[in-house]
Amino acid sequence: MFEKRKVGWIECICGSMFSGKSEELLRRIRRGLIANQKVIVFKPSIDIRYHIDKVTTHNGTSYKSTSITKPIEIYEYIKNEKYDIIGIDEIQFFDNTIVGVIRNLADRGIRVIVAGLDMDFRAEPFQPMPEIMAVSELVTKLHAVCSKCGGEAYVSQRLINGKPAQYKDPIVIIGASESYEARCRHCHEIIKNIEEL
Repeated sequence: MFEKRKVGWIECICGSMFSGKSEELLRRIRRGLIANQKVIVFKPSIDIRYHIDKVTTHNGTSYKSTSITKPIEIYEYIKNEKYDIIGIDEIQFFDNTIVGVIRNLADRGIRVIVAGLDMDFRAEPFQPMPEIMAVSELVTKLHAVCSKCGGEAYVSQRLINGKPAQYKDPIVIIGASESYEARCRHCHEIIKNIEEL
């Protein structure tokens, strides 16, 4: 007799801006749809760069999504339906309660696919991504092309009027190519205050 395999796990797609995270999330969502699986996608309500009700990649590919403010709202949207896959884009913009929510969803037998920045503009871990990566069964780290040297970019360079941002600037400022570039370790720049040196 064969053992019945249980379903439900977490897949984390991470990397810098312009590395193709949302594109990879949507690729996995499309494969689920081809397999006739029931899918719902969420994103944080603060992400209004392209569309309010769609996850949209930098190259224009999109899929309908539900914008939420707090992770717990996911339960309200799924309470009357049985979903096979739940996708969450820009997961780094949620607070730490997202970790418990995605673990609970996976425990319920749902394939949870999340995408987000693993590093902030300072090149430091973007909370709560380290914990999300730790509780995921599968972690895929994507890289972009460094806008300065063409190397493997792993971090998002924030620019203000064409100059590197200061270390003390707010962690979250929503933007795209007008405010950020992909950079490698050697080309990433951050302006630190004298007292921080």
